[in-house]
Amino acid sequence: MPGVEGKVVAITGAGSGIGAATAAYLAGKGARLVLGGRREDRLNAVVDRIAVQGGSAVSAVIDVTRREDLKRLTDTAVDRYGGLDVLVSNAGTMAVSPFDELRQDDWDAMVATHVTGLLNGIGAALPVFRRQRSGQFVNVASTAAYVVKSPQGVYAATKTAVKVLTEGLRQESGPHLRVTLVSPGFTDTEGVGKGAPPEEAAALARARDEIAIPPSAIASAIGYAIEQPAGIDVSEIVVRPTAQA
Repeated sequence: MPGVEGKVVAITGAGSGIGAATAAYLAGKGARLVLGGRREDRLNAVVDRIAVQGGSAVSAVIDVTRREDLKRLTDTAVDRYGGLDVLVSNAGTMAVSPFDELRQDDWDAMVATHVTGLLNGIGAALPVFRRQRSGQFVNVASTAAYVVKSPQGVYAATKTAVKVLTEGLRQESGPHLRVTLVSPGFTDTEGVGKGAPPEEAAALARARDEIAIPPSAIASAIGYAIEQPAGIDVSEIVVRPTAQA
């Protein structure tokens, strides 16, 4: 199925930021959406905005660190729309801090969300895609997977893992599946600096206000990868502000 219209797309982390922007963008192009996230009120607000614009979307409250929640997300797509064409694994956390602060709970959260969460999505969607003999994974990484900057060591490591896992999946996907990595640079989302020490959070917020690109820029990149004809795999997209080193 070329283009976006009619495709069934599940998105994690869909309640705000890149996930919400991607939902709005794809809905505007006629996709049918299953939106996953932890905050029911945020998800419902995105669904309502899409409905007002004449789009089709349902929500599922999920935590990507739980296998059963990702299975419920993909099951919702199959039950509601008869299948699943794309899984956008976007859920993320950016509680960056220097190693000396030993914020190990934050380290665990980033590993659980970015690595385990991604694998849970693969585990839930891959059997569906194999049965259909079609499907696309779109995994959201970061430019931190290419350039490590202090104090983002753990965050960068988890996003590098996303990059590596995506390439490994692509090599095993075969002729019927597509696998895309989208790596955003500095993007204006509420997660910037969230959970970081006050000084680091303030620095990130200042940089965000100065150079960050809107989430819609990432949404359009994701849309570009999805809309390609069958048999064409856009394997990797990096989107960053021109001002970002």
